[in-house]
Formats: sequence, C-alpha cells, structure tokens
Amino acid sequence: MSTIIKMLRRGAPHKPFWRIVVTDSRRPHGCIEQLGVYDNLRKPAWLDLDEPKTSAWLAKGALPSPSVKRLFIQKGLLTKGAKPASASR
Repeated sequence: MSTIIKMLRRGAPHKPFWRIVVTDSRRPHGCIEQLGVYDNLRKPAWLDLDEPKTSAWLAKGALPSPSVKRLFIQKGLLTKGAKPASASR
C-alpha cells in the first residue's frame, strides 16, 4: 500500500485550517490517521504535529506532499534535499 502525507482543508469559508493526514494513494479522500493541524491564518503560523507518529509513518515509507515536506523541513523532521526512505523506487 502506497501512503501519502498530505494536508486536508477544513474550517469555515474564508477561515481555513489544514489537517495533516496519512492517506492511501489509491483512495485519496479517505484518511488513515491524523498527524497534526496547521493554521496559517494565525500570526505566526501555527503547526501542531505529533512527531513520534509522523516519524513512524516516514519510516514506514509514507511520502509527504510538497507542501507538507516544506512544513516538515521547517519543523526539523526532514532535511532540505533529503528524500524519505521509499522515494528511491
């Protein structure tokens, strides 16, 4: 099963926040597990992330989307230019 870590939009119109979730690439609208919440309307932007769960999913080979990858680099979970373990396929 190929898994993706992506952001899922939630919130009211004109007041979005984003859930960071793990999904199956074959069923992109379903959610396997929620890893955190990102709110870019707060100043400064707010990121609440369950780092042990996130590290476990990255170790299992889940690939982050480009926007999530940027957040992980800012948080220190990934280094710039680094690829997750299963990205070498």
